[in-house]
Amino acid sequence: MILNTKHFGEIEIDQEKIIIFKDGLLGFENIKKYSVVLNQEKDIPFSWLQGVDDTNLAFVITNPFAFKNDYNFEIPENVIKQLEIEKEEDVMVFSIAVIPKDMKKTTINLRGPLVINIRNKKGKQIVLDTDQYPLKYFIFEEKIEENIG
Repeated sequence: MILNTKHFGEIEIDQEKIIIFKDGLLGFENIKKYSVVLNQEKDIPFSWLQGVDDTNLAFVITNPFAFKNDYNFEIPENVIKQLEIEKEEDVMVFSIAVIPKDMKKTTINLRGPLVINIRNKKGKQIVLDTDQYPLKYFIFEEKIEENIG
């Protein structure tokens, strides 16, 4: 399937790899189909979640555990059922990143992770009911503090 996207121009995606977010994402509830566009450079830990229903929509995503190694949450039972999760190995978790002009101020949303069952390509954004994790976690400032300490 060929998509004409705002950020990448014309790209080809495998229809078998389209992820369905039945409830959409927060603020984008009407957009249900997405494709993960992997970064071709191995050193860069960011990829794109490209809208299929709306090709102007794309989110920068990353593995939150790469930036916050003590990040931990329980997937609610109703989400496990909705996504038909059978094994832990079938689950991938991403956080949406915001990369401003000053890249040192890049943040990831730790309170609204994307949970994806990679086996059946079903996904859901959940909202963690806790103040333990911020909506805007500064990934580089944390690394700087860790390196100084």
